[in-house]
Amino acid sequence: MIIKKLKLAALAFCLIGTAHAQQSAAQLSIIPKPSETIVTNGHFDLNEEVVILAESGQSRKSATVFNNFLHQLYGIRLPIATFDHGTPSIKLSISSNEETTEAYQVEVTEEGIDISGSEKGIFYGLQTTLQLISTNNGNLSIPTVSIKDEPEFAYRGIMLDVGRHFFEVAEIKKMIDLMAYFKFNKMHWHLTEDQGWRLEIKKYPKLTEVGAWRDSTIIGQYWDFDPFVYDGVKHGGFYTQEEAREIVQYAADRMITVIPEIELPGHSSAALAAHPEFGSFKMDGYEPKDGKPLTGSVMAMNEKGEPYDNDLNTTVPGFWGVQPNIYGVKEETFQFLEDVLTEVMDIFPSEYIHIGGDEAPKDHWKTSAISQDVIKKEGLEDEHELQSHFITRIEKFLNQNNRKLIGWDEILEGGLAPNATVMSWRGEKGGIAAAQMNHDVIMTPNSHMYFDHYQAEDQTTEPVAIGGFLPLEKVYSYSPRPETLTTEQQNHILGVQGNLWTEYIATNNKLEYHLFPRALALAEVAWMGKTQKDYDEFTTYRLPHRLAELEQINVFYRVPEATVSITKDPNSERHQVQITPLVKGSKVYYTVDGHKADQTATAYTSPFLAPITGPDHDNLTLRYIVVTPEGRQSNEFSTTIE
Repeated sequence: MIIKKLKLAALAFCLIGTAHAQQSAAQLSIIPKPSETIVTNGHFDLNEEVVILAESGQSRKSATVFNNFLHQLYGIRLPIATFDHGTPSIKLSISSNEETTEAYQVEVTEEGIDISGSEKGIFYGLQTTLQLISTNNGNLSIPTVSIKDEPEFAYRGIMLDVGRHFFEVAEIKKMIDLMAYFKFNKMHWHLTEDQGWRLEIKKYPKLTEVGAWRDSTIIGQYWDFDPFVYDGVKHGGFYTQEEAREIVQYAADRMITVIPEIELPGHSSAALAAHPEFGSFKMDGYEPKDGKPLTGSVMAMNEKGEPYDNDLNTTVPGFWGVQPNIYGVKEETFQFLEDVLTEVMDIFPSEYIHIGGDEAPKDHWKTSAISQDVIKKEGLEDEHELQSHFITRIEKFLNQNNRKLIGWDEILEGGLAPNATVMSWRGEKGGIAAAQMNHDVIMTPNSHMYFDHYQAEDQTTEPVAIGGFLPLEKVYSYSPRPETLTTEQQNHILGVQGNLWTEYIATNNKLEYHLFPRALALAEVAWMGKTQKDYDEFTTYRLPHRLAELEQINVFYRVPEATVSITKDPNSERHQVQITPLVKGSKVYYTVDGHKADQTATAYTSPFLAPITGPDHDNLTLRYIVVTPEGRQSNEFSTTIE
């Protein structure tokens, strides 16, 4: 059949390969790599005569998602039926009713395809099938193969911060499509922040009327200027509850649970800009001589120590960093937060609700008569135990509503809430401590899982980021279960998550630049665990196909460094240089004479012998660029030939 032209603006899938050629299991470009794969010498032809056999409602929904991907990419849809018509088919068979299991099997013969497993497993089997498709002279085919697969970790997540910069519904759906394709199952949605409140709360409309917008945003790194330099552009936005439900359902159809985060008690400036009466300011409890308290006997003060007027809105900050504002430890605030969380729970069916709990400065609590009175009344040691008291009260409310609390590892300080799950971000220390206390843990250390970090050691070659250096190989090297834990304690490690903080990520292109290809490495960390991972195999066989695929469907990934191999030529004793790009079909242009590399430089065609020395009789510097099949040019990379 004639395949229609790929639609680049569509969902994130493109299916590439060499048809009819027998491949080893290692050479199949499936990410994440399946647990067990046996390849035989044959293929199954995929065309519009093939029927998808799906008996259950969820299987038909998964088949419809599969069909949508196929149609948007190739212009075809496969009929979906509930019984065998005697034609070639993709048969979906429920072999497990366990809701938690994600295992599946794919059996491809020349006559048809059988996919079996739980409902979730069948969905993942369909994603694997999509990645198996190859093209040959306008025809689609799938190699005959037997696959048995299941994930190592139950929690495989990516966090998207929309508080610093707002992203449209369509952009989030595109990210969800990509996550589903690579078998992620949790999207942690960071919805509230100092710089913006992003979710409609019907009982408190000012949260979005005021808290969702800032007048301006700083330019450059927030430590570069004193005073800050601002762009003068109003930024903001929020999701209506209907839009949030739409995203939740869209993700659920792709086996992804959306976990909302409502930050407390810190990172609350946007909320307090709308409702300062719920804050803890420097002189909570102060009774002004000629002013009126905002709520009961509590008087909120501005940063100058002056009482706020009832009608005065504070400003949503346009600069980054840890803000001093914090919620007040008072009944009015707890009622406000319970009202907010009640509406949040009505939108998000997730068993987990994330409450943040990180970077909460306690200076205002130290000078607040109300806070100090609570410390004395509850017999608490200090403000750290006061935060634990605050979070424990919120957890009790969530537990009463059959939900579980997740917080960043700062919630360990002052004592951990009884049933809390910890996200360990300041390294692994917090996660290890929580697991040793028999609490569940999600590992997301900033050393390996912060995708807002730079991807090159030379930061001048990269777009502005928050700092740090996290290359692809370091992500791939991560093992979420610390060896210092016992086997029983390691069982509390639910999984792993990559984080996209967006202080310096304002567009969808830049979001994708930071996310890919590192998310592909994370997909294998989360699915495969430690034992099967092989970075050389990953970059040689699987990554090149998938990156070329991402480009064809208009994903703005970072073009990674090539693999450069430098060996001694046995005949001449000179250095032989081999350059292998990590995007299938790419071209490489290089120099070794000190000049910058561009597309006028020498085109790499095969391994070459380098000059004996550099232009100044010193070490050689190999400079090169990678140009992808679609014409994307990488940054200039360099390596020393000693």
